[in-house]
Amino acid sequence: MADDKFDPDESHFSDEELEAALAGFEKEFADDSASGDASDTDKTADAASAKSDSDANDDTADKASADSGQPMTDDVTGSVADAVNEAMADVVDPSLGFDNELAGLLGNKAKVALIVTRLASAELLAAFCQLSDISAACVGANQGAVAVLKNLDGDGPEAAAKDLTTVVSGMAVILAVNRADKLEVAMYVQGEAGQSFAPPVLFTSTPRFVEDLMLGIVTLNQLKTQGFEVVDSAGLDHDQAMQILANHTKRGRGGRGSRIE
Repeated sequence: MADDKFDPDESHFSDEELEAALAGFEKEFADDSASGDASDTDKTADAASAKSDSDANDDTADKASADSGQPMTDDVTGSVADAVNEAMADVVDPSLGFDNELAGLLGNKAKVALIVTRLASAELLAAFCQLSDISAACVGANQGAVAVLKNLDGDGPEAAAKDLTTVVSGMAVILAVNRADKLEVAMYVQGEAGQSFAPPVLFTSTPRFVEDLMLGIVTLNQLKTQGFEVVDSAGLDHDQAMQILANHTKRGRGGRGSRIE
């Protein structure tokens, strides 16, 4: 039988100790739900600036008066294409291939999917994701850490929200998904989808970067350069995730927790 005392200095943890740790978090989630929602949003991130293409347009206008008198259709088309490519370079994550971008446009896979939580720590959310077999980059914010999901195929985002709220029983999360530029927002708790609501309701109570990520205005790499804390769940193994839980758990807690295989 495991020792009742939960020791955060140990590098390995028994199932009983893990259940005790998770039970403590579940109690906090229940207390938070009873006390009400968080304060109004303090929007901090600046909107991404659009790049000017006036020089290209001026060059096109000058070339239109060539001696032949023929309209410079090819030049105009080329200039427009260059302008679009430059603008897209500012908002498309270069780490994503063209096929993935196309699949997102067609709706075969989500373009973006976020799990919004009320956890204070990006590191803690990344640990929960690792223990739930969810691949995500977790971004820290005062209003609550956000998991940027990597599995966007099919119902992968919905499955991730169900898994996370099953493993961490009692924690409610918001899943926001952009499929073919259609935004869907729903609450998940105890492994089940709950109330759906309009995206503006989410955006008024979350960090500004949530809306910017959903609309493709900013990328994860740009958030990193702006100084946001980003922790990748793939960078943690099981023992490291357990140690993070231990570091965030007060000693002496006990009770029933969630199952982790």
